[in-house]
Amino acid sequence: MPLKKYGVLKGSAVARRLGSGPSPHYQVRLVDKSADYRIAINVSSKLPPSDLEFLVDEHFMHPILEGLSELPLGFTPLPSRPGGLALDFIRGNLFDREGMTKLPPNVPGPDNDLNEKLDHYLQRAMSDEEALVYAFGEPWGPEKAKDKYFGFTPGQGIHDIHMNQGNDRSFADQDGTWQDGGVLIHFASTNQWVGIFLKFQSQTWHTDDRTGRALPAVPTPPAPQPPAPGPRMPMPTPGPTHPDGVVRIVAALVNDTHTPEQETVTLLNTSPESVTLDGWALADRQKHKQPLTGEIAPGATRLVQVEKPLELSNQGGLITLLDDHGLKIHGVAYARAQVRNPGWTLVF
Repeated sequence: MPLKKYGVLKGSAVARRLGSGPSPHYQVRLVDKSADYRIAINVSSKLPPSDLEFLVDEHFMHPILEGLSELPLGFTPLPSRPGGLALDFIRGNLFDREGMTKLPPNVPGPDNDLNEKLDHYLQRAMSDEEALVYAFGEPWGPEKAKDKYFGFTPGQGIHDIHMNQGNDRSFADQDGTWQDGGVLIHFASTNQWVGIFLKFQSQTWHTDDRTGRALPAVPTPPAPQPPAPGPRMPMPTPGPTHPDGVVRIVAALVNDTHTPEQETVTLLNTSPESVTLDGWALADRQKHKQPLTGEIAPGATRLVQVEKPLELSNQGGLITLLDDHGLKIHGVAYARAQVRNPGWTLVF
């Protein structure tokens, strides 16, 4: 079953403590106009390997940002479904997974562990009176006891600020789609958004669209073997496999000048082999799909004409490339601010 409650906590950062001990969490005290909260960010995993994967996007852009800015301070419950403000590392096209880095919680020396990476951005938020922190995850409290780190009453806050799907079987009861954790920081003076995303190495990147449970790996074709003596027997054909990012979405014409609009999506085959697109599909933010056919030659591009029901909104959106198993191969997001001049193609 998914998290019992999911949402986003919005407030100002006023204090922090580095994560230490057997189950270290980087702790941040957030305040709104009337209450105090603590957000607990994992910097180590209980399951091996213990080092977390993390990614920081210092210029985060996504269609959810306008909606987040309009939220009141404090905790807001979020429906776990596409098209809203909920996070999903796989389906929400928040970042390129290849940019994630493994880091230990504490290492001697400056700026080389996860505590210090988090501290760099949260210290900056604490020193900026206009900066606002948005922490996504599961809330706890209010409790009768004081907060054990910062001493305010009642104790309350938010945790599970990490990917919350594709878990190891021992944590599979927390799996769900559109309920991932994360931290976004808005520096209003420069209108800069910073996105911080964390994942356990024990979590998988392909999950069931309904349950968020890890999907079994698609079989990989075995290496060729020399023929054995005797009569040759037919071998079963293994299922195909497509590495993530083998075909990438590199551009899209979202705001066309024709009537009706003639929107396009440009795909690039990054591999040295032709890729067959039969059974593949493009999907938009509302999960509408457009089937694909044909091949892309090695290193070649393919210009796909967008057809209904697929919709590329001028208000911001997502474009996801799915293979013939329904698995995500690549995905991008764009915000309304990027859709500036009619007729110009966005480059990702």
